[in-house]
Amino acid sequence: MTPAAQATPTSTTSPWERWAWVFAGIWLVFLVYPVIETFQATDSVVVTAVGLAFITAFAVVYLAGYGWLADRPWLVFGLLIALALATATIIGIEAIGLTPYLGVYAALMLPSPWWPRVTAVVALLPLLSLVAGDGFPAFFFLMVWPIIIGMVLLRVFTEGEHRADESRAELALVAERERVARDVHDVLGHSLTALSIKAELAARLIDVDPERARAELVSIQETARQALAEVRSTVGGLRASNLEVELDTAPRVLADAGVRTVVHGEVADTDPRHRTLLAWVLREAVTNVVRHAAATTVVVDLGPRGITVTDDGAGVTRPEGNGLRGMRERVTDAGGTLVVGDAGPGTRLEVVLP
Repeated sequence: MTPAAQATPTSTTSPWERWAWVFAGIWLVFLVYPVIETFQATDSVVVTAVGLAFITAFAVVYLAGYGWLADRPWLVFGLLIALALATATIIGIEAIGLTPYLGVYAALMLPSPWWPRVTAVVALLPLLSLVAGDGFPAFFFLMVWPIIIGMVLLRVFTEGEHRADESRAELALVAERERVARDVHDVLGHSLTALSIKAELAARLIDVDPERARAELVSIQETARQALAEVRSTVGGLRASNLEVELDTAPRVLADAGVRTVVHGEVADTDPRHRTLLAWVLREAVTNVVRHAAATTVVVDLGPRGITVTDDGAGVTRPEGNGLRGMRERVTDAGGTLVVGDAGPGTRLEVVLP
C-alpha cells in the first residue's frame, strides 16, 4: 500500500496523501543545481536546450507520479530513471543531484515489498560520485540521506496509521455482527416463544371455544408479522425496544402461558437514558420465564436504578444461555450490573444501572 496511491476511502488520509503533489512541487526548487550544471556543461545551445528539456520532463513526470499517474508508480519510476540517465549524458556525474527525487519517490510511492530495497539502492547512488573522483561536497550527502530517511519514516508511520484504521474497522464490524446476532436472538426468541404458546392455546380451544381459538389464530398472525418486521429492522440497525410496549406485551404473553403478572412501578419511574435497555431486559426475562421457569406468577419491579423480575418457578436450574449472556453484555456496556439468583422459590433477576 502506498501513501498517496492506495489510501482507502474509509481511512483518514494524512496531509501528505491529500496534498502530495504540492509537497513534491516545493522540492523541485533544488532542480536549480542540475539546471546550472547544464548551462555550464556545454557551449552548444542545442545541447543545453536538450538538457533543459530532460530536466523539465523529469519535473513533470515527478509531479505526475503524485497525481494522475500515482496508480502507476513503476512506470513513473522507470521514466524518472531514464530521464536522469539522459541528463547524465549531458552533465555527467552531476546528475546524481537527481537522486533525492528518486529516493523520495521510491520511499513514498513504490508498492510493498519492493520499496525498502529500491530506496536503499537509490540512497547508495550518491557514493558513485566518490568513485568518479569528482567528489560532491559533504553537505550534499548530509542533505540527501536525511531527506530519504525522513520519507522512509513518513511511509512507515502512514502505513501504520492505515493498519490501525483497518483494525478499527474490523473490530467495528465484529461488534456490529455481535449486536445483530444478539438482537436477532432476542427478537426471535421472544416472538417464537409467544407464537408457540398461542398456538398451543388455540389448539386446546378449537373444540371448546372456537371463537376464542379464532382470536388466538389472528393474534398469531399479528405476532408473526410483528416479528418479521422487527427482524428486518434489527438487521438494518434501526430497531429500538420500547419499554411501554414491552410492559403492555409481557402480561399478555405470560397470560397465554398461564402465568399471572404483577407490575410495581411505571415507565415514568425509570431513568429515560436506560429505558431501551430495560425493555430488552424485560423481553428476555419474560421469554426465559415462559420457556424454563414453570412459574405461576411473575413480579416486575421498576425503579430509577433499574428493574427486577421475580418468578415463583423452578429456580436457577441450568447454566446461562445465549439470551442471558447477551443481556449481561448489554447491561455491562451501559455500566450496570446484572444478578441472577434464587428467589426461594423461583428466580430473581435484578439489573442495577448508574
